[in-house]
Amino acid sequence: MKRRTFLTAAAAAAVAPHISAAEPLKIGFIYSGPISDGGWTYQHELARKSIEAEFGDKIKTFYVESVPESAEAERFIRQFAMDGCKLIFTTSFGFMDPTIKVAKQFPKVIFEHATGYKQAPNVGIYQTRFYDGAYMMGVLAGKMTKTNVLGFVASFPIPEVLRNIDAFTIGAKSVNPAIKTKVVWVSTWFNPAKERQAAEALIGEKADVLYQNTDSPAVIQIAQEKGLYAFGQDSDMSKYGPKSQLSANTVNWGVYYKKKVADVLAGKWKSEDTKWGMKEGMIELVALNPAVPADVAKLYETKKKALLDGTLHTFGGPVKDNTGAIKVAAGQVLPEKDLWSLTWYVDGVEGSVPK
Repeated sequence: MKRRTFLTAAAAAAVAPHISAAEPLKIGFIYSGPISDGGWTYQHELARKSIEAEFGDKIKTFYVESVPESAEAERFIRQFAMDGCKLIFTTSFGFMDPTIKVAKQFPKVIFEHATGYKQAPNVGIYQTRFYDGAYMMGVLAGKMTKTNVLGFVASFPIPEVLRNIDAFTIGAKSVNPAIKTKVVWVSTWFNPAKERQAAEALIGEKADVLYQNTDSPAVIQIAQEKGLYAFGQDSDMSKYGPKSQLSANTVNWGVYYKKKVADVLAGKWKSEDTKWGMKEGMIELVALNPAVPADVAKLYETKKKALLDGTLHTFGGPVKDNTGAIKVAAGQVLPEKDLWSLTWYVDGVEGSVPK
């Protein structure tokens, strides 16, 4: 039986100190949260296990969990490089600058950073088109709400999260122009207590369908308790709320990790800016809750097909921000450069983006 190595932040230095041509490719994973979070980090951990199964003895993987998204991350990334990892995945936005800094010190080590925008000759970046899944969750929310108030528990005001808030709202308004989206920011990726408090605050403002861009299932759980609806994010969270989860916008990192590991093993790796979504199998939408009426399910499938075949674009015009300014003209689509640097709320989202 193959022996797996598991590391905590306190034990990062335990990885093997030497690598030779006869040894397997050593791969390190830097996680921002615990592998038990039930969301973002959990999905990365599933992907790590999937490449172990795919490549067997050709590779050996290591991980460190709950690494702070600060300069402190540098020492964990550097430790993996010093201990022989030749491929290192840093799996959250806040690891961007530490990754770039360490990569300069180890030019023969390959780094892959998730959701950032800074590349280098030995640093590739990878993003998800999560916003298309968020649009689809919005379609369901717009049809299932009774109060026309949707709630969104948000982590940090970075483009990745703002895209999802806006896409969710665009999807909802496409089927129900009367909806409003209220947002509560929690300034954390993983804090079940704060996520729950934010959800409770939104419910207090009449939100009856909830979504989140945080990592725990707390929002699903409170929706289950209150008899309301919600959506899983990153991972299928239906086990935490079988009646509340209408669907989930999940990510399969494994399809990307398998490609990049194969490239490294074949000597074909190159630094790329990769953006994958539903078409590539990275974004997967969970089967609908039986509570979704047949006509809504039919509309949902029609919209999903249109996104996949390119006849529908989540940020296709006309699109206004919530001050009434035209951001995308009719017949146009938001350019990639604007999509990946998005900093504004779409029409239908209440309030203003935190500074």
